[in-house]
Amino acid sequence: MPDAARYERDGHVATITYNRPDALNAVNGAMRTALDAAWTEFREDDEAWVAIVTGAGRAFCAGADLRDGAGSTGTWPGSFWEWPTISTFESGMEIWKPTIAAVNGPCIGYGLTAVLACDFVLASDRATFAYPEVRIGASTVVGSLRLPDHVSMSDALELLLTGDPIDADHAKEIGLAWRVHAHDDLLTEARVLADRLCQGSPLAVRATNEMARRGRKMPWSDSVRMGETMRRLVSATDDAKEGRAAWADKRDPEWNGR
Repeated sequence: MPDAARYERDGHVATITYNRPDALNAVNGAMRTALDAAWTEFREDDEAWVAIVTGAGRAFCAGADLRDGAGSTGTWPGSFWEWPTISTFESGMEIWKPTIAAVNGPCIGYGLTAVLACDFVLASDRATFAYPEVRIGASTVVGSLRLPDHVSMSDALELLLTGDPIDADHAKEIGLAWRVHAHDDLLTEARVLADRLCQGSPLAVRATNEMARRGRKMPWSDSVRMGETMRRLVSATDDAKEGRAAWADKRDPEWNGR
């Protein structure tokens, strides 16, 4: 049986694929285990600088598998309120390497929450986006926290409180999708963007990404102090020395991620 989620690396670009196409890539226990392993591998792989996440078949991810849902949220020690939830990518695993969602079809529930955790959202012209939880009597937690950071509150609440899907063009119009591409061009365009993101020093990129994300929620003086600390650390790396040497020599730098 193939893995419910695949991790593949080509050069410095990793691709994580939801891989239950017969179930529209709905998340069950096996997929949750495979997804967590894939994102952990990406985070810990020094040669992986950028990730693309997409779905096999005609869907990106149909959300939780309502027919086979055991373990879809993960398994951890604890009970009831004490269950930790931040060890999954959707719910807050800290990864500051750039991430690109290549949304190739329906993107629902868990799938949309994962998309909201990504730095760039590229949508196929066949993509749709929805949070249908309220229509089955469930509330959306992490999605309701993330979505207002991407779109206006009214647009967020329309998705969260009605459960209605929106198409790719509307997603771009409200700021949920960054760009919309012809379906057959989606992964090519995602790879072009990933390669562009690999042009900078991977350590400098990660530090800058973290400050852009984390600094928005910190007091100004705290964010500047943290940023200056990270800048000094990055400026002392081998890559920073290589960057200065390459600039002086008028050549392309050769990054090693150290």
